[in-house]
Amino acid sequence: MYQPAEDRYEKMIYNRVGNSGLKLPAISLGLWHNFGEVDLFENSRKMIHRAFDLGITHFDLANNYGPPPGSAEETFGKILKKDLLPYRDELIISSKAGYDMWPGPYGEWSSKKYLTASIDQSLKRMGLDYVDIFYSHRPDPDTPFEETAQALDLMVRQGKALYIGISSYSADQTAEITAIFKDLKTPFIIHQPNYNMYDRWIEDGLQDVLAANKLGSIVFSPLAQGMLTDRYLKGIPEDSRAGRTSSPFLNAEKVEETIEKSRALNEIAKRRGQTLAEMAVAWVLRDGKVTSVLIGASKVSQIDDNVKALENLAFSNEELDEIEAILAN
Repeated sequence: MYQPAEDRYEKMIYNRVGNSGLKLPAISLGLWHNFGEVDLFENSRKMIHRAFDLGITHFDLANNYGPPPGSAEETFGKILKKDLLPYRDELIISSKAGYDMWPGPYGEWSSKKYLTASIDQSLKRMGLDYVDIFYSHRPDPDTPFEETAQALDLMVRQGKALYIGISSYSADQTAEITAIFKDLKTPFIIHQPNYNMYDRWIEDGLQDVLAANKLGSIVFSPLAQGMLTDRYLKGIPEDSRAGRTSSPFLNAEKVEETIEKSRALNEIAKRRGQTLAEMAVAWVLRDGKVTSVLIGASKVSQIDDNVKALENLAFSNEELDEIEAILAN
């Protein structure tokens, strides 16, 4: 029987989400890859165990996570039933809907029809009565935001979600749907965008909207698909994601554009007593604007490495200036 570490809450940092009553760990675990039907169940299980032992209480999913789509939720549901059910009230479990899930015109985006069916399917796959946070996974260009917001608000009123979030909405889109949520009195508390040293789009307006509305943020891709790790410092390995032309998220050309910057950043990380990945995670959390960093992992050691970043979150002005100069070059 799994017994979580007794000291699991001693070293983790917990940050309040906006002005809500909820706190999230500074490091959260995303189940985007490596938790699907095609992956080794025991490895997925060990990663969930280790994350919780380290104080990671938040596990982030979506209806389309796998592969195949839906299987990450099924895997997590099995682990929850086997090991974590006695600790359900210590966990924050989130899911999302917005991407393609089933055939026909009602199987994606953010209509009330799709979102309502999606949360019911997600709860069934995980064996839950409710999720702590449910997100609109992406803005729908054709469905009015009023309909999307009303569907998400209904989930809370039905007891299927405690809080509501959105993901990958622009600053203007976030401001628009926030106003609707306020009218509905929906507990909308968080935005999930991508953010890292190489992709800083949220600094151009979105963070200001979040601050003005007292909303939290949990960012994904803090390591820029591996470009902010030691994986590519000596070139592109043949067995790497960038070395495989089939990867939709990373390619050799993209990595080659950043290798020299990554090497320079790595020198700063060494002086800080960190790996490049640890510094990249710390940098995202540097100014308190980000509530939590969403990490991915394929093995237990990667979770340990990411959590180690919390040991040194302070940057000197000189370090920040040097990092800015490298990124601007």
